[in-house]
Amino acid sequence: MNTGTRRIVISGCSSGGKSTLLAVLAERGFCVFEEPGRAIVKAETAKGGTGLPWSDPKRFADLVITRGKADWQAAQGLCFYDRSLIDAVTWYEGQTEKVPDQVRNLIRTHRYDSPVFLAPPWPEIYVQDAERRHGLDAAIAEYAALRKSYPAKGYDMRILPKTDVAARADWVLAALDG
Repeated sequence: MNTGTRRIVISGCSSGGKSTLLAVLAERGFCVFEEPGRAIVKAETAKGGTGLPWSDPKRFADLVITRGKADWQAAQGLCFYDRSLIDAVTWYEGQTEKVPDQVRNLIRTHRYDSPVFLAPPWPEIYVQDAERRHGLDAAIAEYAALRKSYPAKGYDMRILPKTDVAARADWVLAALDG
């Protein structure tokens, strides 16, 4: 791995302000990778595909993992990720089916840097849209699973403050310097 590359994950609750935070980091000149799940939903919907979380969750997860692996490999310098391969593995762990060995191996070979930043549930800004059909209760359950999963996989975790996006970006950058 390139020692000058840092892979920083912004994960957590759906509609917790992750994408907005990443947009500000991109405006500030940082390398940013968009959330694989939202990109896949858009692409699958546009082409009439079936890899959607509400129609074929396993295919969707496989597409997310493929995209997440490619994003991980493309990193150069300081890069921020809207979610990570850990999120996909956490989804698998929440299902009744076994996590495929090749997926489990990915989380050992494709490590991100600590700390990982988690956006907490923020009901005041929660919205559903075409790519996010689930409600706030499902988003909170997702957050609870991720909050357990990242530390269990050896990651230091920081909870993002509920503040304006510029202050949030400053806070993340200060945490990386400290």
